[in-house]
Amino acid sequence: MRKAILIFLFIIMLLSVTSCSSNTESSENTSSEIVQTVEPTQLVNKMTETELSRVDKHELTLLDVPQEPTTEAEPAQTEHKVSVEFHTPSIDEWRENIESYRDQMTNEEYEAAMENIRIAEEKGENVGNPHPSIILVDGHIVPYVIPNMIDPDYDGGRFEFTSTIMNENGEPEYEEEMSFESFEEYLDWIRKNDVECGYSDEMIEQDILNIQLAYEALKTGNYEVLPEGTVDLEDRSLYLWYEEEIGDFRDLWEYDRNAVEAIKDSIDEISIYDEELDKEFVVHVTLPPDYDKEKTYPVFFLTDGIWRFGNHTELRKVMEDGEAAPVILVSMWYSYNVNDADGNIRYFDLVVNRDKTLDFITDNLMPYLCENYHIDCANSTLYGHSDGGVFAHNALFKSDLYENQPFGNYIIGSPALWGLYNYNDNSNISSDDVVNDYGYFDRNEQLDKSVFLCAGSLEDPDYADYYNGHDTTLEGVAKLKERMESHGAALTYKLYDSHHYQYIPDMLIEFLKKTYSKQ
Repeated sequence: MRKAILIFLFIIMLLSVTSCSSNTESSENTSSEIVQTVEPTQLVNKMTETELSRVDKHELTLLDVPQEPTTEAEPAQTEHKVSVEFHTPSIDEWRENIESYRDQMTNEEYEAAMENIRIAEEKGENVGNPHPSIILVDGHIVPYVIPNMIDPDYDGGRFEFTSTIMNENGEPEYEEEMSFESFEEYLDWIRKNDVECGYSDEMIEQDILNIQLAYEALKTGNYEVLPEGTVDLEDRSLYLWYEEEIGDFRDLWEYDRNAVEAIKDSIDEISIYDEELDKEFVVHVTLPPDYDKEKTYPVFFLTDGIWRFGNHTELRKVMEDGEAAPVILVSMWYSYNVNDADGNIRYFDLVVNRDKTLDFITDNLMPYLCENYHIDCANSTLYGHSDGGVFAHNALFKSDLYENQPFGNYIIGSPALWGLYNYNDNSNISSDDVVNDYGYFDRNEQLDKSVFLCAGSLEDPDYADYYNGHDTTLEGVAKLKERMESHGAALTYKLYDSHHYQYIPDMLIEFLKKTYSKQ
């Protein structure tokens, strides 16, 4: 029966142009001949002019791992430069400031201050003297309040200030009253705060040193004065934390160098920028054995390229051995100069900003790949695991909202759906969205995609401290399975005898052999 279905599909493919809609039977059993005679898919490329101008397809550079310096490091800098940008408050700012301290002023003080404002307003003058607003030490912004910015006569004792806490969008979230008995107590608090931010010991000590240098410079007047408006606070390179995240981190990528060397001529590397996320990504495209640019191939798309690019060689070997039909392997990660050791960037883009990332892959990256390679999107697969599993779940159940349909198959591996609730500002997260699969089955009678849902049977204890009363990973997976089965979805489910991620390499090979079988 299955063979008859395949033959029928083969005739249909020869007679018509294939669209991006998925066909479950063809995605599960596809011979190399069928794959390569399908018409390539055309997606609408929605990249902006800026994005198009920055995309660059080139040879593999991952193997160009930075070498350790062969000469002794230069001595540490002993002379430091402190620069201060002053701000002269406007009349409106002074009026707002006086009103905020009204309850701490006598009637006479308040009336005198308001009279000064009225006189200055009549003369068209500013009120008050310029005060330090931004301090740089050796070209880096000091992100903390320096006591003598508030009180020029500060002597190292008690001081207070109001701290405005910003959210991830750079908008004020709430204010906190801060009070310290001494400058040293303040420095101890900064150390603890930096630790919570995940900064390295070296950076924390540099942060403390810069604060001390700024304090001394303001006390002695030994600083350079910058014209107001000189410093661009949006320039991330002015912050110490940015330098710690930016460098050349090719050495963090996990792969077999010898295996990659052997097939490097079959690997294209693409640098591509997304304006909405404001991120530069590196994409690796590994072409199958005997690749023919005139033939059409499905794409096997892997998120988390820093780990999953290392699977390209093993997956390609399966094709070489004739155990699977040829497919184009694609993996995506951040630019080599981004270090995401604590996983915060990945979490934000795959979980918090998952819709923006979906826009990028659906309307930018996959259309660009379709312009450079002959791709059968209806037979292509999107894989995501853990936070990537959250993303794949989101991508699957919002796929119907897009004009472009780059994938017909989805792998949802160990989705950490509980992570949706661990962001401080989870106002865009609704439990109804998750348990209702983003309303997909309210909009559609059935799911027109093929899904492989998997997890490790031993993994729930791995992240027990993070569930916070929400479903564990396996509980979330079980409920997702039930929902999909109740809607008659084309679902394959497997629970591996494994912890959270150890099963992935074998699972990817197993999926390749089954989904892209060579008959």
